Amino acid sequence: MTLTERTEVKELTGLVHSIESFGNVDGPGIRFVIFFQGCMLRCKYCHNPDTWKLHNDKATKYTVKDLVKKIVRYRPFFEASEGGGVTVSGGESLLQLDFILELFRELKAIGINTCVDTCGGFYVNAPSMNKKILELISLTDLFLMDLKHIDDEVHTRLTKRTNKNIIQFTNFLSDNGAKMWIRHVLVPEWTDFDDDLQKLRDYIDTLKGVERVEVLPYHDMAKYKYKELGIVYEIDHIEPPSQDRIENAIKILGARYDLK
Repeated sequence: MTLTERTEVKELTGLVHSIESFGNVDGPGIRFVIFFQGCMLRCKYCHNPDTWKLHNDKATKYTVKDLVKKIVRYRPFFEASEGGGVTVSGGESLLQLDFILELFRELKAIGINTCVDTCGGFYVNAPSMNKKILELISLTDLFLMDLKHIDDEVHTRLTKRTNKNIIQFTNFLSDNGAKMWIRHVLVPEWTDFDDDLQKLRDYIDTLKGVERVEVLPYHDMAKYKYKELGIVYEIDHIEPPSQDRIENAIKILGARYDLK
């Protein structure tokens, strides 16, 4: 059933923080990137702390119909590149899972490539959730799976949340045919230790469907946002990793670093 055939059903709305119409770092090709409002993690290095709160007066409310209309206007631009399409990101887009499912149904119906950028922190291992994730997998061309840290204790200190459900979600994707790129933010003093990188590599090697691993070097360009929001930037003293450490992580993880 298409969107036009469901006119009598109350329309879902999604809370969107911002939109990037010409993204080139969130999946293959040129991407129309939708940053959704809300996230359950509180990563010390987060560059979008303004997306944390789900209910934010500055967020824009969209129906699926209106968002699809906006996307279609840019279709010639993102489809001019190989593999281009739409990426949902955040925040954590899958906090608004029902809206994403509805959006992706419409996008796949008109042949648009879809990508989900997620930390997996929203996931709860329950039959109702897993049923929705199976549908999401069927509608999603690629998952960008952001693995913060393989050690649960460090992950909790780094993000204020456990990684146990994140690992469960990643395993669920692997076991059910999802295609994935694994991403790891390299943060000195936190995620840049050889033993941890090797443990992460060992875990990645158990997964099916991983097409690529990316190392994302930490940067501090969002510090001004913390100041504006009145949030303490807890890692103010940390500098971005050196090129040697980036190359070391690439080697251990079997990864690549080609941010444009």
